[in-house]
Amino acid sequence: MESNIGNKHPDRLDDIDLHIINALRADGRVAFAQLAEQLNVSPGMIRQRYNRLVDLGYLKVVAVTNPLMMGKRTMSMIGIRTDGRKMMDVASKIAKFDEVVYIVATSGRYDLMIEVFCSDHEDMLNFMTEKLAKVDGVRETESFIYLKIIKEIYF
Repeated sequence: MESNIGNKHPDRLDDIDLHIINALRADGRVAFAQLAEQLNVSPGMIRQRYNRLVDLGYLKVVAVTNPLMMGKRTMSMIGIRTDGRKMMDVASKIAKFDEVVYIVATSGRYDLMIEVFCSDHEDMLNFMTEKLAKVDGVRETESFIYLKIIKEIYF
């Protein structure tokens, strides 16, 4: 998902828009007719609002998989320090790796934070030594292996 951090979106959301968003966050398969009944409006209005929210970038429709069920048993967050001028180049190269599911440029101790899903510890070791460590501009990494996911939401 593209970042709009710090950007103000010119279009305001009203109560109907917010209800649609919250209902879809709870159940992405909720019927437009059901939403229309809850809001006492027509299903066509819900469809129009939904399409507008997608077009404006407020909603993005995707299937979310369970990494454990997909064979990804080892997950980690990795902090990366880079050579300053190479940070965005490093980020572009790392973003191409299949194991990387999330990458952000940050302030603080690390220049980049990435989330990585691998099949097992050996696969994670291979990723870190044969891929990540060989990216020109990566100076230092620190990995945080996930022991248990306590909370997971999709905002």
